[in-house]
Amino acid sequence: MSQALRVERTGDGGVVARVTLARPEVHNAFDASLIADLRSTFVGLGREDASALRVVVLAGDGPSFCAGADVAWMRAAMSLDIEGNEQDAMAMAEMFEAVDTCPVPVVVRVQGAALGGGVGLCAVGDVVIAESGARFGFTETRLGILPAVISPFVVAKIGETHARALFPGGRRFDAVRAQRIGLVHEVVEGDDALDAAVESAIADILASGPTAVRAAKSIIREVRGLGHGASKWHTARVIARQRVTDEAREGFAAFDEKRRPAWSPPDED
Repeated sequence: MSQALRVERTGDGGVVARVTLARPEVHNAFDASLIADLRSTFVGLGREDASALRVVVLAGDGPSFCAGADVAWMRAAMSLDIEGNEQDAMAMAEMFEAVDTCPVPVVVRVQGAALGGGVGLCAVGDVVIAESGARFGFTETRLGILPAVISPFVVAKIGETHARALFPGGRRFDAVRAQRIGLVHEVVEGDDALDAAVESAIADILASGPTAVRAAKSIIREVRGLGHGASKWHTARVIARQRVTDEAREGFAAFDEKRRPAWSPPDED
């Protein structure tokens, strides 16, 4: 892994992975190395057991979360032929897919700018928390290109109507609008409040059963393309399997006995 990405483990037993974009001098813009690092990191995290890894936080060093693609990298791509550009774009698509399909909940911490591919990272996150001064935008068209690779993830997140309004013009928008369209879930004032909100989101996830959390995230994707009959049977089977797990038994026992379940962090009430 290059120095463009930092991964730290915190929490009891290292159950929280903090993945930080570490190119603040270019506002954490993507280049080929950072894209490869993000993909391999999330693929690796996705292979960890539910008891070993329970939540991932995705953040960026410096004044901005992620300003999209590095201009120097994009300029170099212009000298490639179509096949070379397709390979470049496919690498980025696979990176977003690795984050999107990570079985662990991903909390995204946004400050400063989230532009282009930076918005794409918001789209593949599960809980997105932004500082009120953050600015967003699908700014690719201002450079004569388009938000193609991120579009499947963004449209799934904000819907076609908002994508149609925001993709062509490339206008930047604030955190309030980002929250209104479903790209962001919580907007807070200042960095301290941003950190506190991220920690609160982590605490919520750690208070829930590790396998139940993963199953809850997974079922959203599983039912997406199913018809009513198929989804009825699939969801019945999923909950039936979960109900007979040791985790479910512990959860109900803890509720009845008015105590913390075994998976809950020691310092939690």
